[in-house]
Order: sequence, then structure tokens, then C-alpha cells
Amino acid sequence: MGMPVEFQTMIVTKGKEVRQEGNLFELTKDGYRIYPLNIPIEVKRTKEGEVAGVGVVVRQTWEEDATTIQYELKALNSTN
Repeated sequence: MGMPVEFQTMIVTKGKEVRQEGNLFELTKDGYRIYPLNIPIEVKRTKEGEVAGVGVVVRQTWEEDATTIQYELKALNSTN
């Protein structure tokens, strides 16, 4: 019996990220996903959207057909 898994090369938040403290955020996505740990990757609001910043996934857990990651936002692209 297999388990469907997606390999991710970016963090797509869709506005569902939750700030934990400082620059640490938590995001839960449906399904099982594998993110690279401790490597800077792009953070976007939508898959086709502009890069909002760069984050580093520091923890990921799989539970009940969902993946939860904690990532640290290392750089933020601002239009200000």
C-alpha cells in the first residue's frame, strides 16, 4: 500500500501561516509533503505569485493526512 507524497521546492502560504514568535511561522497543508530542511527556499502567497521572501524550514511533521511545517523567515521582499 503506497502513500502519496509531494516534494516541495517553495513554501506557498495562501495567507494561512501563523506567527509563532519573532520570525518563526507555522503552516499546515493538506496531504503529505516533503520540504527541504535547513535550506533557504522561496516563500510565496500563491504558487504563481511574486516571491514574498526567503524562509528556512526548521521542522516538519506528518499527521492525519496533513503536513505541518515551522519555518523561519530569513528575508522579506517589501514594496515599501
